Amino acid sequence: MTELQVRAATPADLDAVLAFWKIAAEGTSISDDSDGVARLLARDPESLLLAEEEGELVGTVIAGFDGWRCHLYRLAVHPDRRRRGTGGALLAAAEARFTALGGRRGDAMVLDRNELAHHAWRAAGYAPEPQWSRWVKHLDD
Repeated sequence: MTELQVRAATPADLDAVLAFWKIAAEGTSISDDSDGVARLLARDPESLLLAEEEGELVGTVIAGFDGWRCHLYRLAVHPDRRRRGTGGALLAAAEARFTALGGRRGDAMVLDRNELAHHAWRAAGYAPEPQWSRWVKHLDD
């Protein structure tokens, strides 16, 4: 069995990440494009973590820290590689990053309809907070 490697993405990874999300991620966001991800890396170069086996991209997570809160987005594992510890390894790397930066609590954006993800997040120790709702306004309409 090959060893899983977790590393920060670079701008050279953008096309591969966007193609990967079409296969492995549920849903899309307004910022799921080259410009959006490039801005993320320009602002916070260590925020997009990639899991690779033998040089092949098998998982991602965005571990964004704004100086106050720790936010997790785009936890995605290739469908053929699920239930092998990839998601757990990505979350452990994200949580280590948050702790090193002084973060105290991580929160995750998880689609309500993505039942499979609910199980993975709960197994990692996360739980929904039903008293909160996400309010959104698209700024470029």
